[in-house]
Amino acid sequence: MKSLPDFYPSVHKSKIFTYICTMNAINKNHSQPLAEVFGFPIENESERALRYRQNRLCPYNNSVSSCTKNSVESPLGVCSLQHKNRPVIICPVRFREDWRIMSDAASFIFSGKAAWTHVGEVTLKDKSGKTAGNIDYVLVSYDSKGRVLDFGSLEVQAVYISGNLTGPFGAYMENPTPDFNWMQALKYPKPDYLSSSRKRLIPQIIAKGSILKQWNKKQAVALQTSFYETLPSLPEASKSDADFAFFLYDLYPHQNENRMELALQHVVYTKFAAVLEQIARFEAGSLDDFMLLLQKKLDAKRLNGPSTGDLENIIVK
Repeated sequence: MKSLPDFYPSVHKSKIFTYICTMNAINKNHSQPLAEVFGFPIENESERALRYRQNRLCPYNNSVSSCTKNSVESPLGVCSLQHKNRPVIICPVRFREDWRIMSDAASFIFSGKAAWTHVGEVTLKDKSGKTAGNIDYVLVSYDSKGRVLDFGSLEVQAVYISGNLTGPFGAYMENPTPDFNWMQALKYPKPDYLSSSRKRLIPQIIAKGSILKQWNKKQAVALQTSFYETLPSLPEASKSDADFAFFLYDLYPHQNENRMELALQHVVYTKFAAVLEQIARFEAGSLDDFMLLLQKKLDAKRLNGPSTGDLENIIVK
């Protein structure tokens, strides 16, 4: 068995190895690619797990109560894919468990004590007014009167897949059983790390990251450890010197429940300029206009109250 990276906390190493050994034993009798379906392993037949499957619900703070992956009417409710006996996150909503990614990123973006919240899907424009894309989340700090003080970005990157996932998912949902097998070798689903980085992660970092760098704003990316390991080796910096950070997460068995739990394994602090600034550069648009947009969103949130899926205001110590 391949050893786990040295940066894994020992307590998590133990749990992950236990999980891998369990899955190895299971796969001696049957094989299938579904790690989590509507939030739970298919081996979990608890009342809660059954209710989520039957009603196609999402337990991980989706914008609505139900799963909407690929389709609202017929969602592809697979949160993570089984690959080499380890769960690989293929849905970005899966990273929202307990909103840990927000508090982790805030501890890097803001120094000292800060009142902050987040707003989602904020459009970023370059100097010519053309969009550079939407930022997944902008973490915003504000004063006692609700005025924006500072901000930083958080991008969340799940993994694309290659092959056919609809087939095994549909077959399982027709007859949901912990003994489900899917031995179809043709187009067996697996993570596509190369497409995930080349088609989404790297272009987004280049386009949006170049502008945020020119504004001297900190940036964070949340992704799974196995995905990060496929990227080129990046130079690291101290937390105090870094303006960019990769937050690496993994799923491991919950101590008391038959489900997987998201855990932060390691943070790679680095500098945007040292890694990506030479690849491409977007000229930043107006910082004042962007601050005004954030102020409007923050004012609307304070007036109307947080929408479903929004994180309540938090004080970072």
